[in-house]
Amino acid sequence: MAVSCPVWSDRNFQGRSYETSGDCADFSPYLSRSHSCRVESGCFMVYDRPNYMGNQYFVRRGEYPDYTRMGMSDCFRSCRMIPMHRGQFRMRIYEREQFGGQMYEMMDDCDSIMDRYRMSDCQSCNVMDGHWLMYEQPHYRGTMMYMRPGEYMSFRDMGMSDCFWSCLMITMHRGQFRMRIYEREQFGGQMYKMMDDCDYIMDRYRMSDCQSCHMMDGHWLMYEQPHYRGRMMYMRPGEYRSFRDMGYSNMRWMSMRRIMDTC
Repeated sequence: MAVSCPVWSDRNFQGRSYETSGDCADFSPYLSRSHSCRVESGCFMVYDRPNYMGNQYFVRRGEYPDYTRMGMSDCFRSCRMIPMHRGQFRMRIYEREQFGGQMYEMMDDCDSIMDRYRMSDCQSCNVMDGHWLMYEQPHYRGTMMYMRPGEYMSFRDMGMSDCFWSCLMITMHRGQFRMRIYEREQFGGQMYKMMDDCDYIMDRYRMSDCQSCHMMDGHWLMYEQPHYRGRMMYMRPGEYRSFRDMGYSNMRWMSMRRIMDTC
């Protein structure tokens, strides 16, 4: 199925429309604003500034009638398709802007660039293969930025943090999805097993909170608000015993959805 994402200027799929089947660095030549979209196939990252800058939000097949309800400030200005990648992963990271200073080549995840490479900074990179998430703090915490093959000469000029300190490969998953969510840290309190999307944990399970989880199969996005709104966190198989210890002390995870290669 061909990738398709029609966009409308007004909320609830009203007003002028424009259809994109891939990347769009700036919607302004086609629409003065963009408040809603319908992803008919494929997966996209949408941005609230042109040229893939500013706040990001992951969208997959489905209807998005109002961006403000998703936790975005107003409307989105650019979008990028996320291809399904199953090959090798390679990226060169540089200490300074414009590919200056120390350089190291990476082919796997790194939870702390400073610890692994003793770099004082990481201000530019060249993504050669695969798709990655870069984080502004070690251990996959803080603001994240989606990166795909290309040259990124200056994170600062992209409107992001001056440097990034950890990174994860985005690997596509075929097969079942399984996750256990827990009301308390260290897998305490109520526990429920999930195998599909959940737009509101409190409504489905009557849980007062969700403070830890065990991802058994598949890759997921967790959101701080119901209905896939607000800040999000990328999760893949592993044990997450305390969201607070991961740097999310003031956040509650209220909804989650699968990242599927049949998005």
